[in-house]
Amino acid sequence: MMPRGKEERSKGSSKKDAFRDFENKTSDAWDDGDDDLLVMANIQMSMRDVQSTAKAVMENHSKQFSAQNQQNAIKDHVTAVPSATLSHGAGPGVGVRMNSAWKPPKSTPIRFTKEVVPDREATKLEKFRSVLAGPNTDLDELRKLSWSGIPKAVRATAWKILSGYLPASVDRREPTLQRKRHEYFSFIEQYYDTRHQEMHQDTFRQIHIDIPRMNPLVAIFQQKLVQEILKDIPRMTSLAHLFQQKVVQEIFERILYIWAIRHPASGYVQGINDLVTPFFVVFLSEFIENDVESENFDVSLLPKEALNTIEADSFWCTSKLLDGIQDNYTFAQPGIQMKVNALKELIKRIDVPLYRHLEEQCVEFLQFSFRWMNNLLMREIPLRCTIRLWDTYQAEENGFADFHLYVCAAFLVRFTQDIKREQDFQGILMFLQNLPTHHWQNKEIGELLAEAYKLKYMFADAPNHLSKKK
Repeated sequence: MMPRGKEERSKGSSKKDAFRDFENKTSDAWDDGDDDLLVMANIQMSMRDVQSTAKAVMENHSKQFSAQNQQNAIKDHVTAVPSATLSHGAGPGVGVRMNSAWKPPKSTPIRFTKEVVPDREATKLEKFRSVLAGPNTDLDELRKLSWSGIPKAVRATAWKILSGYLPASVDRREPTLQRKRHEYFSFIEQYYDTRHQEMHQDTFRQIHIDIPRMNPLVAIFQQKLVQEILKDIPRMTSLAHLFQQKVVQEIFERILYIWAIRHPASGYVQGINDLVTPFFVVFLSEFIENDVESENFDVSLLPKEALNTIEADSFWCTSKLLDGIQDNYTFAQPGIQMKVNALKELIKRIDVPLYRHLEEQCVEFLQFSFRWMNNLLMREIPLRCTIRLWDTYQAEENGFADFHLYVCAAFLVRFTQDIKREQDFQGILMFLQNLPTHHWQNKEIGELLAEAYKLKYMFADAPNHLSKKK
């Protein structure tokens, strides 16, 4: 029997031998080189075999391509496209395979297509239609969508709802429209014949004068009654053809006269006539084709019922607007006075160099911004821009009364450098009364609104910033 110590040493030796054997067998696993590639490289191959094999592959490949070309030429009469490299059946990225069953793919002519970009306007229109089609329109969602602009196809409906003329409930809309339209024409029957009475004739005469003044460059408006007034009229709207039509003038006369009679506290004030125009043009667009501009449309072609609808809807929406800014048009127009002073204080905070320049040249804010407040910038920008601006005004809470202040501030600051280049009182006022905005589109209005929103965010919740420091 082997002693215990020797037995343990023997077992230990055998374990070491077993490990060495394992290490020898698996040593290639730790080598960085690829020994099998070296072995393959040592295999002797006949040059004749190599050449014959290559030749066979090339001949087989040529036969396949030739047969495919003939078949395509007879069947499709397709010519090779510029991207083909080797032949009609091959092109970039097509590899040559050794499998004889493989057939090259059929080629197709190149088609140059534009990248498909989602139509933002179409998507936006669908969102509006979805909101408006619900049984009860979500007013918060409608305002949110409208802030950045309303598509033309749904603008008329959206404006009627946002102004408070139409209810949110879809089922109540048609009865409401019928009732309000009937109510308006009952006012016409009741009050319109009084326009020539002594107590009202001055009001109607002023309205009759102001409507032609909306387009002083139209020959038909150069009547003797208003020729002298028109000499001093500033730049007006561009709807010359539209407002030279007698039927349009009569519609405006009725709207403005009925409103004045029903609001004796303010009566008719020059400038209110401008505020009817955007509503009239937007509601008119419901009845004309999209490819016809409103200013080129012959309104007399519309049926009487359509004209009555446009007139009544324009009256009620204008009334809703004026209800929110009526202090602009009461005696001494205190609302405008307050807004002009607020604009002055705001500019003093946000653009000190501009404020000082106006002060040094003795330019009073009332001298140029009264019109901005009285006409809501309608005389300063094209009508298309006014309509886009009103999309946002109606989406904003008290947009015409409060947000307009910040728009006017952003509007003035936008022309800071131009104003500071004018070095005298006359030059500054001439520039401010004829601002270079005739080329403006939605892009410029969007930028203006963005700046106005920033000002509102900074100052609307901090009214002390606008108060005069003692």
